[in-house]
Amino acid sequence: MAPRLLPFTPGASDAASRARRGRVVTAHGPIETPAFMAVGTRATVTGLTPADLAEVGAQVVLGNTYHLMLRPGPDLFRRVGGIHRFMGWNGPVLTDSGGYQIFSLAADRTVGEEGARFRSYVDGRTHLLSPERSIEMQTAIGSDIMMALDVCLDSTADATALRDAMERTHRWALRSLAARRSEQALFAIVQGGVNADLRRESAGVLAEHPFDGFALGGLAVGDTRAEREHITHFAAELLPADRPRYLMGVGTPADLVHAVSAGIDLFDCVLPTHLAWQGTAFTSTGRVRITRGPAAHADVPLDAGCDCSTCAKFSRAYLHHLFKCSEPLGPRLLSLHNLRHYHALMAEARAAIALGNYAAFAKQKLDAIDRHEHSDRRLGGAALPG
Repeated sequence: MAPRLLPFTPGASDAASRARRGRVVTAHGPIETPAFMAVGTRATVTGLTPADLAEVGAQVVLGNTYHLMLRPGPDLFRRVGGIHRFMGWNGPVLTDSGGYQIFSLAADRTVGEEGARFRSYVDGRTHLLSPERSIEMQTAIGSDIMMALDVCLDSTADATALRDAMERTHRWALRSLAARRSEQALFAIVQGGVNADLRRESAGVLAEHPFDGFALGGLAVGDTRAEREHITHFAAELLPADRPRYLMGVGTPADLVHAVSAGIDLFDCVLPTHLAWQGTAFTSTGRVRITRGPAAHADVPLDAGCDCSTCAKFSRAYLHHLFKCSEPLGPRLLSLHNLRHYHALMAEARAAIALGNYAAFAKQKLDAIDRHEHSDRRLGGAALPG
């Protein structure tokens, strides 16, 4: 059976929680954990350059196998030598397997033991995404870390459906492992919804095999924040301590702070860029909807406590103006800020763990988020849920 290919060294830990530091070593550089991965679905973090990503502190970028398979396709990646050269990013890249996209295409796909058949949104052709095809595509992409294809369901689906999906996920994970022919790392995905017994079983089955890391999938898809936090804490403890733990598709700054305390090492979420393009920023004093009226006259930085170039150079009033004029610079500047906010949060978390006071840091951060989330209306605050 293939050996593990991703060196991971657990570091300092926090005595009052399960938060931990770590270091993942890839062919394109190290990742200091806990770390947030910027989502670059189509080999680009929307509106940002690789230099922008370096500026905000990004260590690793996530690409989407499903979208990259449809366009530009594997042949181009093979011809140019992989995603790093293609997009001009020299740091680590993780690719997801396409499992979530299968889940989101409920009206236009069929799933069987072989894989998932679906119709391309690019040219209408029918494709089969199987575990083997997913690994083949990720090999062509050349990512540092690949994900095994999984079956994702609404986390609150009934126990029978969750078990069927979980067991197929296990079979597909072993097929993915058998299909790997490269030196790229491979993570398996623990499923089971919000059912603790299924999560325990899934982690136990997958941990018996030489995967380079493990992810918790199938959360933030129908579950409540309380359910998500409970399952994350419960399931993370079941995963091997000598390999990285990745919480997929989650979430808000509060989600990250909670999950770090559970011992999670890696995160990704589209929220910081997705909300930026809708005019919403994450700040140290709560979320700000820059399109709202009060921001039009606010000659102050977006976040006085932020060190990003957006906050250093531009006012809320200017950002408001850009959005009202539909200028693409507006979403770009907000994306830069939001990603800096996330990466700065992870840097603070790493520092707090190293000092042994992460539990106190997390309480302070969560109290501040809860206190500010619905405030700051005076300068364009957004009363949004956490």
